Amino acid sequence: MMKALSIYFIMILLAVSGCDNEKVVDETNLPPQASEFIEAHFPDAKIARVVRDRDDLLTSFDVILDNQVELEFDKQGECFSVDGNANEKLPDSVIPLKILEYVQKSYPDKYITDWEKSKTTQEVSLSDNKELLFNLSGTFLRIDD
Repeated sequence: MMKALSIYFIMILLAVSGCDNEKVVDETNLPPQASEFIEAHFPDAKIARVVRDRDDLLTSFDVILDNQVELEFDKQGECFSVDGNANEKLPDSVIPLKILEYVQKSYPDKYITDWEKSKTTQEVSLSDNKELLFNLSGTFLRIDD
């Protein structure tokens, strides 16, 4: 009985500690690399809000700029997501060069509104809501529906 009760409490403790933990923090809590990224690619925008997100053992930062662009950074400050406005083009400097060149060549009348990098792929959304999937080195894989 005691062993079962101990296992029960351990499971509850793990469940509680594994829950999302989001906290609004000051922009000074951003890793330096994240601040430099924002200054370099969005020099006219101001940081409106920073949320530190702790999920399991991973920490990330969600940043909302005053121009409504949303950025996500890992705990080292590397950007892995830029969610822009559907009506506005993201700065070319945000997009990996090989992906940018592919989009400019294949879709010359469209522009990139969102970019996201996962562990195995990168994805961009175009101004016509088409989503393109690339590998991590920027090679086009497919149109994602």
